[in-house]
Amino acid sequence: MSAFEQTMTRRGVLGTAAAAGVAAALPAVPAAAATASTAGAAAEFLSDDQALHLLRRATFGPSPSSIAEIRRLGAGAWLERQLNPVSIPDTVAERVVARLPLAGLGIADIRARVAAGTLKQYSWDPMWQLGFAAVARAMWGERQLFEVMADFWSNHLNVTCPHGDVWDSRIDYDRNVIRKYALGTFADLLKASARHPAMLTYLDNRFSTKAAPNENYGRELLELHTVGLAYAESDVKDAARLLTGLTVDNATGRYRYDGAGHATGAVRVLSFQHANTTAAGGEAAALALLDYLALHPVTARRIVTKLCVRFVADEPPADLITALVKVYLDNRSAIVPVLRALFTSPQFAASIGAKTRTPFEDLAATVRTLGYGPATSGTKFLESLYGMARDAGHAPMNWAPPNGYPDVASAWASPSGLLVRWNFHLSIAAGWWPDTLVRPANPATGMLGVLPATYGALITQLGVRLLGTAPPAKHVTALAEFYGKTPASPLKATDPAAGWMFPYLMGLLLNSPSFALR
Repeated sequence: MSAFEQTMTRRGVLGTAAAAGVAAALPAVPAAAATASTAGAAAEFLSDDQALHLLRRATFGPSPSSIAEIRRLGAGAWLERQLNPVSIPDTVAERVVARLPLAGLGIADIRARVAAGTLKQYSWDPMWQLGFAAVARAMWGERQLFEVMADFWSNHLNVTCPHGDVWDSRIDYDRNVIRKYALGTFADLLKASARHPAMLTYLDNRFSTKAAPNENYGRELLELHTVGLAYAESDVKDAARLLTGLTVDNATGRYRYDGAGHATGAVRVLSFQHANTTAAGGEAAALALLDYLALHPVTARRIVTKLCVRFVADEPPADLITALVKVYLDNRSAIVPVLRALFTSPQFAASIGAKTRTPFEDLAATVRTLGYGPATSGTKFLESLYGMARDAGHAPMNWAPPNGYPDVASAWASPSGLLVRWNFHLSIAAGWWPDTLVRPANPATGMLGVLPATYGALITQLGVRLLGTAPPAKHVTALAEFYGKTPASPLKATDPAAGWMFPYLMGLLLNSPSFALR
């Protein structure tokens, strides 16, 4: 085994250390609560630059333009801008998404096309395009924190996409539930999801009647969407009864409340009680339950814990969770104040190295870090990138169970999963596939400007460019040996390292722990 292979194997970049996945290959970066010691342990792999730390967590990966922006504005102003996404032009992503006309169709639009014979009934094409649009927005969108939160809520209130039963409503669910309320209040988001045909179909409430209440949505509303396992079977049964009547109009595919199908009679769910005396008042009673659940202290703790797992650490600090629960409840489930408090907390600042990228985050960060642009026309490149995410087991919105994709390193730790990532790092960097992304004609000078004088300078400068930090000296030595050189060896413009072999250096650096961590 060469020195390069030995070094990369020890650091989890190549070889058997990857067998337990990226996280297990990094014993120096424990998947534990974020503390100052965690930041110190990660110092070998990540810069302690707080602006880059914020970009790694609040976006799908730092890009050259986002780094320049946060340097110009400062971290605080950058965060405030991201928390107000309507103020941010999103021209590039919007132009790409415009190439996906089916991804913007409403329920009536899809049904009209079916009636006109231009779209097959039950077609998944609109849902596929919605997945492609999520890829485009993650990689080229300027409203990055908004997109990250849309992804977060898509998992928390998961409706699998594509899924046969929501063929006409899943796109509308994304636009009028997830994206509409992504930075609003959880109470409004929960109530919107409860009255949307996609959720009501996915979890069977559209088929629930007073004669035969279906408990599926009532159970998941409690267990997955709000209070977790803090319920009894009687709570599920009464929730299911109270939610009867919230259904879908079979003729139009839209939500409607059917009083004739609502089960009346007193209900108790946890400490929520309602006389529920009339069928006409059933919808209002159900909405009262949803408000109660959204503002329940246990729900608050579950939501902020999930946010902390997403943005801080797989095992987030208890004191941060407690502080954010108060923010959540004081602001009646408004998400922006919670995010502001989270990102400005000392616990967040100390959490460098405490999160590992999931496969889709890794894919999006690859394109963003390289600074490659979308193809100038067509959508095949989006289909290819979506396919890469799907091969890694993490295509946007494609998780089959109702609990959404896992967000901790251990869930994604496998040698095969790591190999998929390494393959798409090199494929994208080299321009092999997708082969239409806009990239520099000469990658070396496109990435670095002026070609460095030595191999060590080449590796170090590219490391700073792609990873935000200089690789450790032993990595520089090992990577130079990959080319049969030493760090001090002169670099000539005609050397393969500056030409056809340069993408291999990009790929190897993207395979490193410094890139795997976010």
